[in-house]
Amino acid sequence: MKRAAVLAFLALAAAAAYAHWHALGVPVAVADAPSPHFACVSYAPYRKPGQTPLVKGAFIPAEQIDEDLALLARRVDCVRTYSVDQGLDAVPRLAAKHGLKVLLGVWIGRSAIENEREMKKAIALANAHRDVIAGVVVGNEVLLRRELPPEELARLARRFRAETGLPVTYADVWEFWLRNRPLADSVDFVTVHLLPYWEDDPQPIDRAVPHALAVLEEFAKAFPGKRILIGEIGWPSAGRTREGAVPGRVNQARFLREFAVAAAERRLDYNVIEAFDQPWKRQLEGATGGYWGLLDVQGREKFPFRGPLAEDPDWARGPIAGAGGAIAFLLVAWLAGPRPRLAGAALLALAGFAAGATLAAQWAYMLRASRDLLEWTANGGMTAVAALAGLLPALVLARWVDGHGDPPAPTPVSELRAPHRAGGPGRVVPKWLGALRFATLFGAALVNVLLVFDARYRDFPLPAYAIPAAAFALLAFASGRAGRAGIEERVLAAMIAALAPAIALKETLANHDALAWCAVSWALALPVLAPELLRRRGREPREA
Repeated sequence: MKRAAVLAFLALAAAAAYAHWHALGVPVAVADAPSPHFACVSYAPYRKPGQTPLVKGAFIPAEQIDEDLALLARRVDCVRTYSVDQGLDAVPRLAAKHGLKVLLGVWIGRSAIENEREMKKAIALANAHRDVIAGVVVGNEVLLRRELPPEELARLARRFRAETGLPVTYADVWEFWLRNRPLADSVDFVTVHLLPYWEDDPQPIDRAVPHALAVLEEFAKAFPGKRILIGEIGWPSAGRTREGAVPGRVNQARFLREFAVAAAERRLDYNVIEAFDQPWKRQLEGATGGYWGLLDVQGREKFPFRGPLAEDPDWARGPIAGAGGAIAFLLVAWLAGPRPRLAGAALLALAGFAAGATLAAQWAYMLRASRDLLEWTANGGMTAVAALAGLLPALVLARWVDGHGDPPAPTPVSELRAPHRAGGPGRVVPKWLGALRFATLFGAALVNVLLVFDARYRDFPLPAYAIPAAAFALLAFASGRAGRAGIEERVLAAMIAALAPAIALKETLANHDALAWCAVSWALALPVLAPELLRRRGREPREA
């Protein structure tokens, strides 16, 4: 019965892996946008490798900006910038070449010296290109970052208007405008940011546009008689789920198409965030920060304005990776010997398919979430652990279903350095299993600590940990024991099990990724903790 149950579980795992990838390729009906053009879009040119505004002295050549604006002119009527430094002073001149208007941004921060330099440069630029500049944004989310008081922002706005005669505004999220209403007296129009994904109460996609419109209505009541510009509105195409707010290609298209319909009906002034994906933002906002663009880093359109679309048109790479995994597992078993029988071969094929398809998802996660050398190393190392944790238990379980004895149990990490005694592979395999188990427990414990205490910009690394969680749970089920666990394994497992409910509580039941991660955490922890509890319960009557 156990052998049949293990095979049935792996068959379900393989089917679930295929179903996951297939669902990504199914076209979804989404409301059509009324026009292939958006009114305005945030433009930052830092889309190529190594480009970031965070490095002093960074400079974007005019040729790249010219190329970018040529792409955008087919899709928008206006671009919003955030600074006139680092080569962005070329935007007004090149925008005029492509028939675009400019909402000129003036970057304001803590430094009075840098603010003065930015102001002088922006005033000269605005006076030189008055015909193309639709308005000037003096400061962006300065109050949110708590860098200057509203009185100083009001002074800078009044100064810019006095020296240029152009309409001036300040941009911030709606909560900080409501806390600083007198600032509106110093600007010609109020620019508000509405980002339902980043709200303190994140909105699911089906409520995102209605929520933004409801907030806008309340905001307009707070500033009667003032023109309102939605300075930023959008949805990310990738990143972590925040409560019920799920990033994705389909959800990004749905949000922007539905908003475009509402904007046309209500004649709203708005600016979409943003033109291109910005990899540098991942350093500040996690993976999500890099995927708000209408276009990707290569300048390719991420979704059409009309018609159904799929989350991943290249979904077939998942099943292909699964087939490769099945072949690889069978080949390793064939070379290692003894050759598997029918039941063992079936187990290896199913386990290999599930592992291969899951590793394809892990590779996609690595590309999306790894921001620096440390994260590439950590994610790459865990991917290697996941691959080995899928292969080695599958080989062991295949021998077991073929009738070659019970599966070995993992060795505690404290005994891994013990001298190797004669006995061949039978004594090596438990040590490898023990090392893989400890690496997985250590990684999962660290992830859980970060998800409890520093979660806002961190993803749930589900694919890499799902493989070892399933593998070690199956080993424990097949052998009737999880193996001897040292104090190290028990402490890590206890941490994982204790922190998992806190993660679910913080993320709420609407976050399906968080719930899935909690399930993986418990699947990793229980095979280590449960045998110890049972052993103590069984010993107590004898000692009494």
